[in-house]
Amino acid sequence: MKKILISDKLADAGVNFLIEQEGIQVHIDTGMSHEQLCETIVDYDALLIRSDTKVTDEVLRAGKNLKLVGRAGIGVDNVDIPAATEQGVIVMNTPDANATTTAELAIAHMFSLSRNLPKADKSIREGKWERSTLVGSEVSHKTLAILGFGTIGRIVAQRGAGLNMRVIAYDPFVAPDIFADCGAESVGLEELVQQADYLTLHCPLLEKTRGVIGRKQLTMMKKSAMIINCARGGLIDESALYDALKNGDIAGAALDVYEHEPPKDSPLLALDNIVFTPHLGASTREAQVAVSVEIARQAVTFLKTGEAINALNLPRLSAEKLRKSQPFMGLATRLGKVLAGLATKPIEGIKVSLLGKATEAEARSVSVAALVGLLESHVSTPVNSVNAENIAKRQGITLTESKTEKISGYLALVKLTAFYGDEEISLVGTLLGDKHPRLVNINEYEIEVIPEGVLLVTQHADKPGVIAAISTVLGKANVNISRMQVGVAEDGQNAMAVISVSEKLDESVLQELCQVGAVKAVIQIEL
Repeated sequence: MKKILISDKLADAGVNFLIEQEGIQVHIDTGMSHEQLCETIVDYDALLIRSDTKVTDEVLRAGKNLKLVGRAGIGVDNVDIPAATEQGVIVMNTPDANATTTAELAIAHMFSLSRNLPKADKSIREGKWERSTLVGSEVSHKTLAILGFGTIGRIVAQRGAGLNMRVIAYDPFVAPDIFADCGAESVGLEELVQQADYLTLHCPLLEKTRGVIGRKQLTMMKKSAMIINCARGGLIDESALYDALKNGDIAGAALDVYEHEPPKDSPLLALDNIVFTPHLGASTREAQVAVSVEIARQAVTFLKTGEAINALNLPRLSAEKLRKSQPFMGLATRLGKVLAGLATKPIEGIKVSLLGKATEAEARSVSVAALVGLLESHVSTPVNSVNAENIAKRQGITLTESKTEKISGYLALVKLTAFYGDEEISLVGTLLGDKHPRLVNINEYEIEVIPEGVLLVTQHADKPGVIAAISTVLGKANVNISRMQVGVAEDGQNAMAVISVSEKLDESVLQELCQVGAVKAVIQIEL
């Protein structure tokens, strides 16, 4: 008999599902103090929570039989995940259970903007009858542009298609087939903002996406365009948005999330062509039921089969497996990060090959570590060894593995090959002294690079003076070169330089490097 403790209020549907399961015993005790929870948790296999219960290291250590902490919802700030991992306890959440609710709010905002609903309501309450000044527009046959094509973005696309809209989307890390399956056309970011009648944001807030819609993007948009953000505050530069709305560069906006919540002193509040809601994305009765039922199902699945759906961590490997695999897992993660930086199109598949002594490592652990490096800077959910494969599958990325003991020139190699369309990128890495990662080959260019810090990868013609010119640009920008490796293609015509620099380069410096004669491409990668 598996025992589940519920310490926060869950919807009845989720609780009833648990009670109906054979071999599952459920106990509900909400509002416990920290000390009471530590005393109670001792005999339970699983703990299901919302946001009130704090699952600390002390609670986890007290749970002698505890195997699972399940969060009904997305946020896990109230769970000490490193401590859970140390204790071998799985932590899982329900990241997709409220996706429909959030998608529908974005669609609701689109209609609200199109038909001037808040203004019309206010007008009636003031005793006015302003039909001629509140003329709206149809959404049918308009272009719905979606920035971010995860679960929520895909639901929005389906809703838009059902409204007879043209749907376009941008997500640099989703395979082309995924867009087509959801009735959307994949486009670049500039094309997305230029063609949008309605631009709705559904991407995570990461370093790369902060301010993704700024002054530059807003000036590209149609004057009749409207923008909707039900994703994360910080994706839109609110100062630039204020100017665009005030100056009539775009027609309207709707925000459910803000850079600072609540947005008490925001100048946006003074404008009449913007609609606000107080972070209601997941606030529906159905969503509350959905997260409760989903975490109940996931908990039962884990306790009965061991399958950890939406898990955020991983119990420790055995000491022997960890000893053999960990160095190669670290190397694979570094290679995955480099691969993510080099890929210019959505990756459709990745092959992880272990050669020589690397075959002693656990192949799946190394492969998943490569996926972690590839995905972690592109999705909002924390990516780790438990959830990386599911996230990759959701992004349309297939994973294959191979092993061969035959090798020349090195004792051990890990090779990553990424496929997109008819193109591919390959990286090869090794370990010096069995523990120091080195990148030794990029697309058959032989190099030896320490994969850390900020790397510049240039592709250029193999001509005298190119490296000197690159160095001059960096010197003028007061950027120090710590290491540089140059590989030459077999034809002797083309070369690749991998340069370790002291700091991240501004866009203007990157553009200046691209203008150096014979330089064909410059990519900056942060590790």
